[in-house]
Order: sequence, then structure tokens, then C-alpha cells
Amino acid sequence: MKRYLPAFTLLLLVVATLGSLAIGATHIDAFWKELFNPGHNAILWQIRFPRVIAALLVGAALAVAGLMAQGACNNALAEPSIVGTSAGASLATVIAILFGIVQVGSLGAIAFGVVGAIAATALTFKLASVRSGLSSFALIIVGIAVTATLSAIVGISTTMVTRADARSISFWNFGSLSLITTDNLLGIFITAVIGIALAYSIAPDLDRLSLGDATAFHLGVDVAKVRKLALVALSIAAGGAVSTVGTIAFLGLAAPHIARFIYGPSHRFLVIQSSIIGALLLVIADTLARTIAQPNELPIGLVTSLIGAPILIALVALRNTTWKTP
Repeated sequence: MKRYLPAFTLLLLVVATLGSLAIGATHIDAFWKELFNPGHNAILWQIRFPRVIAALLVGAALAVAGLMAQGACNNALAEPSIVGTSAGASLATVIAILFGIVQVGSLGAIAFGVVGAIAATALTFKLASVRSGLSSFALIIVGIAVTATLSAIVGISTTMVTRADARSISFWNFGSLSLITTDNLLGIFITAVIGIALAYSIAPDLDRLSLGDATAFHLGVDVAKVRKLALVALSIAAGGAVSTVGTIAFLGLAAPHIARFIYGPSHRFLVIQSSIIGALLLVIADTLARTIAQPNELPIGLVTSLIGAPILIALVALRNTTWKTP
């Protein structure tokens, strides 16, 4: 039965994607006909299609970013929002937008987001290892502090500014796919593919790293190099996503754990399955966010938490699995 689970998960993703394209505030007559007639229906192809594709890419990117954070830190609680990555990407993007350097979702905004994500993540790891070697406990505490500080700066900046588009910036910062257009997809695609490909390439070394730094070193792993590459993959994937759609809570934590509980600890397999599960969760969450409270739209981070948290709790209750190497 277990060997059919990957195919079943992929099937669920296809169904959820088609459902998200079909469901919305405006009913699309002859949906299947319009689906196979690209560009004919403006609502389907100019509004829903780029939004759904963005949900797939962002969900996959954030899930793999969470997996890299957990693998690099060897800590089950690590994720982009905990180690400062998301807040760093948000701050760099907001500063660039407020100074008129870039626009939301542009390639320039994504570049700033990735740089900010790398800087904030590196700062967290540097501060966590000042007194001694890298401690998981210190990493989480420092990461929470760095995230809180950077998020506060973002909040103050967007509150004090009087520009006409300040409200849009604030709305984006809380996590939303409503501002996505076809022009935004290229940047998200590039960062998602690079981040996931890099994560896949170092996956076997992350398996050994989960045994502990000393054991991994004796098995021939360059621990410092692998950890840095994992942080780069994390920053590229999360930075590109956050700079385009804002911070989406819980997804980077939930998706890798759900994949781990179902499929086991092998990181090479987890990179693929986490990305599929992350994409699935975000597509479902976005569909619910824009439909269940019409004409209002719910913050997507709240919906991802409401979907992901019960699934994660159920999996832990049914199968109390600890981290183990394959």
C-alpha cells in the first residue's frame, strides 16, 4: 500500500489544482472547454491560472525551505519563519519597495528578498554559535529574536509610510496571492527550481548530518560546507517566495514533517515529497481563503495553519516517529 502513496499524493495535487482553477467568486461556464482553450477566458487565464501556478511554486519552495532548515539545524522546530529567513526577505523587499527601487513581485524584488534571506539566516547562525558550537536550543531562541526584531522593523516601516500603495504592501506582507500576475511567475519559478535542485543535490549528506556533526565528519562529510549549502538553498527558495507573496505561516514546518511521517527520513525522497505536499497544502488553502468568506479574502497563513496543524497532530498521535536516518 505504501508504494502507491506517492502516486496518490500526486493525484490529489492534480485534483486540487483543477478544483482551484474551477472554483471562485465568478462561475466559469463550460470550464473544461475553456481549460483547453488557453487565453480565451480572461478570468481563468489572467486571474486564476497565474495565482494557482504561484501557489504550486510557493508551496513547494516553502516546504523544501523548511526541510533544509530542519536538516541544516538538525532540529525538528526549524523553519524559515523561525530562523529569521522569512523576516529577512520581507525586510529587504519592503525597504526596496518603499525606496522605489523595485515593485512587488518583480525580479528585482525577488533578488532583494533572496539577499535579505541569506543575510538574516547567516546572522541567526552566527549569533547562535558565538559562545560555542552551534546549539539547536540557541539557534531557535536566537532565530525567534532575530525574526521578532526584523518583523517589528517591517511593521513599523509599513505603518509609518504614507504612500498610496502602503496598504497593498501591508496586505502583501501578511501573505497573499491576490497580487500575483503572469509577470510574477518567472521569478518564483527560477528561485523555486534553483532552491529545490540545490536541496536535492545535498540530500544524501543531510542524511549523514542527522547523525550528528562528529559522526557525519567521520563519514566523510564536509559539515560546514553542507550546512552552508543547505542555508543557501533555504534562503533562495524562501526568499523568492516571501518577496513575492509575503510570509505564509506554518507551511515550512508542517509540510516536511507530514512527508517525513508518511515516507520516512531519506532527504532525497523528502525533497520531492515535501515539495508536492507543500504545493498541495497551499493550493487548497488558497482556494479556501478566496472562497469561504466571499467577497472578503482570508489571510492565507491562517488557512494553512488550520489545514496543516490538525494533519500534523493526527500523524504524531497515530505514529510517534522520531527522526531516524535511513
